Amino acid sequence: MTQPARPFRSVLYIPASRERAMEKARGLPVDAIIFDLEDAVAPDEKAPGRDLLVQVLRTADYGQRARIVRVNGLDTQWGRDDLAALAGVPLEAVLIPKVNRAADVEAVAQALPGVAIWAMMETPLGMLNAAEIAAHPRLEGMVMGTNDLAKDLGTRFRPDRLPLLTGLGLSLLAARAHGVAIVDGVYNAFRDAEGLRAECEQGRDMGFDGKTLIHPDQVAIANEVFAPSEADVALARRQIEAFEAAAAAGQGVAVVDGKIVENLHIVTAQATLAKAAAIAALSAG
Repeated sequence: MTQPARPFRSVLYIPASRERAMEKARGLPVDAIIFDLEDAVAPDEKAPGRDLLVQVLRTADYGQRARIVRVNGLDTQWGRDDLAALAGVPLEAVLIPKVNRAADVEAVAQALPGVAIWAMMETPLGMLNAAEIAAHPRLEGMVMGTNDLAKDLGTRFRPDRLPLLTGLGLSLLAARAHGVAIVDGVYNAFRDAEGLRAECEQGRDMGFDGKTLIHPDQVAIANEVFAPSEADVALARRQIEAFEAAAAAGQGVAVVDGKIVENLHIVTAQATLAKAAAIAALSAG
C-alpha cells in the first residue's frame, strides 16, 4: 500500500465561471482546488467559463495548492473543447466526471497527453469497475461523488452513510491497491459543523486522504480531522523508538502502552510522520 506524497486533506470545489471565487481561493488554507467546469457551470456559461479559467490558471499564483480541473465528459458537446483548451495550462490534474471503466480514462489520456488524470467515482458501474479504473497508468487520484451515487442507488440520507459504504469501500480498496490518492465526497449541509466533523472522522477512519468541500467554512474542520494529531505523532515516534530498541536487542517486537508493536505498525507510524511533515511543509510554503 502506498500513500500520496502530498496532503489532500481539504479539496474545495470552485465554479470555474466565478472569477471572484477563484480569486478568494488563493487565500484559503486548502490543500487542493477543483476548478469545476461541469456541474457548477450552466450550459450557456461553459465556453466563457472555460476561457476565464484558462486565463486565471495561466496568470494567478495558487502557491502549493494543487490545481485540479473537472472537465465536462467527452460524451457532451463541451468535453473535447475543455481538454483542448487545457493543453499546456499549468495544473496538477484533470478530473473526469462519471467514470465507468478504464476506457473512459484512456479516452482522456489520448486526448490530453502528459497530464495526470483523476476520476470521479459516482456511478454504480464505476464502483464495480473501481479496480480496473485505479490501475490505469495515468490515473493519480479518485474523488467520491456521493451525491450522484446516492441518486443512482435510490438511497435515503443516513448520518452513518450505510447505503454508500460498499461503494466507498470498493473505491478505497482500489485506490490503495494501486497507489493513487482518494478523497471522500462532499457534505451538503455546509453550516452543520458537527455533522461535517462526524463525516470527516468516518472518512478518515476508513482511510480516505481527505474530503471534497463545497464551502470555505468547511476547510478548517477537514484540515484538522485529516491531519495527524499531536498525540498521533507522539505515539508514532514512541513506537519507532521502541521497535528500534527491541531490534537492537535482537527482538522482533516491542511493547508500547501495553500493545504489541511489529514491523507493520512501524510502516504506519512512518507514514504518520511523513504526512505530518508534508502538512508542515505545505503550511510553511
